[in-house]
Amino acid sequence: MNRIPTQQQVERLRKNYPVGTRVVLHSMDDPYAPVPPGTKGTVTYVDDMGQIGVNWDNGSGLNVIYGIDRVRKVVD
Repeated sequence: MNRIPTQQQVERLRKNYPVGTRVVLHSMDDPYAPVPPGTKGTVTYVDDMGQIGVNWDNGSGLNVIYGIDRVRKVVD
């Protein structure tokens, strides 16, 4: 499976997750990730590979990887 997003997918991610958007982690495919499911964070950027940069509330700065990790917007 090709996990490299198209330019249109990256633009859609940028539209759906603008800087400042609050998200909550559903899953991260990394056994050593210091971000457990349910952790909230704030989006800082979306790069050209579709990685969503997040400042997690637990202090981590791990990115969300397109097509692998799952987050959703926090609805206040």
